[in-house]
Amino acid sequence: MLNKLGRLALAAPFALASAGAFAADMIKAPTPEQQALMVDKGDTAWMLISATLVLMMSVPALALFYGGLVRTKNMLSVLMQVFMIVSISALVFATYGYSMAFTSGSEFVGGFSKVFLAGVSASTYAATFSNNVYIPEYAFIVFQMTFACITPALIVGAFAERVKFSSLMIFTVAWLTIVYFPMAHMVWYWAGPDFLADAPTDYGYLWGKGALDFAGGTVVHINAGIAGLIGCLIVGPRIGFQKEATPPHSLTMTMIGASLLWVGWFGFNAGSNLEANGVTAVAFINTFLATAAAAVAWCLVEQIHHGKPSMLGAVTGAVAGLVAITPASGLGAPMTSILLGLAVSPICYLFVAVLKNKLKYDDTLDVFGVHGIGGIIGALATAIVADPALGGQGFFDYTVFPAVAGTYDMAAQLITQAKAVGVTLVWSGGVSAVLFLALKYTIGLRPAPDAEREGLDISEFGERAYNP
Repeated sequence: MLNKLGRLALAAPFALASAGAFAADMIKAPTPEQQALMVDKGDTAWMLISATLVLMMSVPALALFYGGLVRTKNMLSVLMQVFMIVSISALVFATYGYSMAFTSGSEFVGGFSKVFLAGVSASTYAATFSNNVYIPEYAFIVFQMTFACITPALIVGAFAERVKFSSLMIFTVAWLTIVYFPMAHMVWYWAGPDFLADAPTDYGYLWGKGALDFAGGTVVHINAGIAGLIGCLIVGPRIGFQKEATPPHSLTMTMIGASLLWVGWFGFNAGSNLEANGVTAVAFINTFLATAAAAVAWCLVEQIHHGKPSMLGAVTGAVAGLVAITPASGLGAPMTSILLGLAVSPICYLFVAVLKNKLKYDDTLDVFGVHGIGGIIGALATAIVADPALGGQGFFDYTVFPAVAGTYDMAAQLITQAKAVGVTLVWSGGVSAVLFLALKYTIGLRPAPDAEREGLDISEFGERAYNP
């Protein structure tokens, strides 16, 4: 994405010396007229398609995936929660979120120069990772908007079946404002390669530290995963937790949702390159292979542990693979992506099938076990798979022109990645705890016990997902 990766931007076969005479003169940034000449219709089309694919990941994919996993009496409530989070998040992002995340400000959050999309038009442009290559700013905004929509929606699964709708909507707005937008700014914001001469220190905190996150391992998955864990602990377990059976009411719906997630994730990961070029294809194939490997690995672990694989395990493994490859998707290589997929499933399985029961926390749909743990694995593994010695993409140093491949230090990068993981866990976990506690002791987080027993479909919305 624009503003993704850092001054150590990903190595790619970019056309670094294109766009005529201006390419030789990096003293001044390009004018809007020059930027317009650097826009490719193919890149623009790909970004709009990618935004559509990511929106599909939220509705219908995530809604169906989560909805199928809960009991019948709560199916409609999950659909409603996800649908309305997407709707509200889009409005919040457009009014002030884009400005907070993707404009100049401090290292930790942007400013308010583009509140209500002030100054944005069909004639303004956003930088990509290539010198002298731009996309329409609206295309970038709508793409980033879909990320802001799906991230808080992921959190819902951690305390599904037992949260008040009104409290959840208030949490969503506050969490986006205080957690998501600052994290997006810290990890992804920079002025773009053509602006380094004019704004050499205009970047987010973790971007400036060299943290690599191609498509959202920290900003999306660890961010949502730790918030979900904090939420399920503060909300408390479901009535009858570990005493009553709570099987998924429709694995068919869950499988459909997971399959749509897999398809949509190509927009999520490959779209994050902001252009339609070779690195886009790298992200695409890595996403495909890591997911397939993780699905196979989860089923193998189940076969060993339980004597048989399961449909639920297969789709859970696939999602774990999608999560793990996200930060590394445009940085790794196909074979190392397969290894990452094979590695992440056993670790996530340990948290989902063993540790959660021993620690007795009710993460209903395993948001932390899959997104949190999978995101941590992927963020750390990015330092390994990005190494050119293993076929990775390495990075380009855009502080010189033309950009040159930098010297890669895996150990140093691993330390940088660990710091980025730590910042995400502390910031998102800490602020989420404050927000959940504030809601718990003011308007309340849970419905009444009788309403929870009846099911949130009827008690909160007066509707049923299915006719009796």
